[in-house]
Amino acid sequence: MQHFTIATRESRLALWQANHVKALLEQQGHQVTLLGMTTQGDQILDRSLSKVGGKGLFVKELETALEDGKADLAVHSLKDVPMELPPGFELACVMEREDPRDAWVSPKYATLQDLPQGATVGTSSLRRMALVRALRPDLKIEPLRGNLDTRLRKLDDGLYDGIVLAAAGLKRLGLGERIRTIFETTEMLPAAGQGALGIEIRAGRKDVTDALAHLMDTKTWLTVSAERAVSRVMGGSCSMPLAAHAVFTGDVLEIRAAWGDPEGQQSLVHAQDKASVSDTGSAVRLGEAVARQLQAAVQAASAKG
Repeated sequence: MQHFTIATRESRLALWQANHVKALLEQQGHQVTLLGMTTQGDQILDRSLSKVGGKGLFVKELETALEDGKADLAVHSLKDVPMELPPGFELACVMEREDPRDAWVSPKYATLQDLPQGATVGTSSLRRMALVRALRPDLKIEPLRGNLDTRLRKLDDGLYDGIVLAAAGLKRLGLGERIRTIFETTEMLPAAGQGALGIEIRAGRKDVTDALAHLMDTKTWLTVSAERAVSRVMGGSCSMPLAAHAVFTGDVLEIRAAWGDPEGQQSLVHAQDKASVSDTGSAVRLGEAVARQLQAAVQAASAKG
């Protein structure tokens, strides 16, 4: 039995995620405490992440706690974890994935297609902006920052006709009834790692790695390794309108990726491939191959103007 401290953001969803990991570790007999922290990403709400430093703003303070020995592990929504971790850190565990899809939330309109022309949709994700514009180029898209409860409150205050959120977060907090429609991946491709929890540690902490081993979901790990490889090759961050989503059929992993223009000036560009995948190396190679296809397609589309 060991004692572990989990560094976590203090939003309701982040605390749910950290408490979920805490309970699983405690079932093994470990003692676990939480270290709640406020990150720069939580504090800066008047600008989009793409303009203030990207997703790393949600993990930097947690990594400092790991480095200083104040915490042993940090629990993240994997889609918020940068594709390249700083030296000395590693992604030690990826847990079984929740629903990776996006959800439509609106008090008045059952689907995105039901919106009247010129209606307002809230999202600050460049990926979601590009995909919504591809589906409904007539809509007005306005920035939407803040934690999940803040975003829902802004919707309920009438600032938007509808908003797009990750289905996983709503389900984890017992807010599934707020979902009017879940977008199929054929119409709105998820972000790399969406719906999965990742646990970050200081490199070389074998004691933590051993304790986390039973939380690892191998299929999810391979799937998100391919997705994150697409983003890594593309230079992926929240300043990039990029989607990547992979699904296993037997031992064959099929991955689809899309690149879009948030302003709607260019059509969506797609790429996909599949291969038999049994380890991290083959998953990463598949993701890299799809990224190269996507790069070529983006260059071709740009050349056409």
